[in-house]
Amino acid sequence: MGQEALMRRWGEDLAGQPYGTCVTAAIRPVLERWMRRKRKPLTFRLTQILPGHGCLGDYLCRTAQREPTTECHDCGAAMDSAQHTLEVCPRWAALRQSLTSVLGGDLSLPSIIIAMLGDDESWKAMVSFCEIVMSQKEAEERVREEAADVASIRGRRMGVRRRRYLMRLQ
Repeated sequence: MGQEALMRRWGEDLAGQPYGTCVTAAIRPVLERWMRRKRKPLTFRLTQILPGHGCLGDYLCRTAQREPTTECHDCGAAMDSAQHTLEVCPRWAALRQSLTSVLGGDLSLPSIIIAMLGDDESWKAMVSFCEIVMSQKEAEERVREEAADVASIRGRRMGVRRRRYLMRLQ
């Protein structure tokens, strides 16, 4: 099977996936360019923003079930999603302005993907935005987790490594 046929088949397979439909819809039209990108790594925090995972109220409430609501801790909006963070939340206005000066005014996922594939500067601008925003959101999430009056839903997860560590301390 040639590369072109493989790309076509992969694109068709992606279309039938039940999860990640927004990211899939944004990448499918440019899948071949996405796969052939050079010197444009996917960072941890970029892969949180693109599909809307990580320290975002929507994800923490609906998927991780670690927040009681989808509310934005920064501005009080009813839904803290990746798109809210990218386009609306006033806390990130200065960073957003820097981002739009490079990517342009349209911060929809398809437009971001196309801009990122267009040149290294756009890719780096998006990565920088994601690194700054998500690292700050993660730090604030840790503070909320460690709070003495933390609700049980917000309690720190006990992964295997953490349980082993705590057992060694006893």
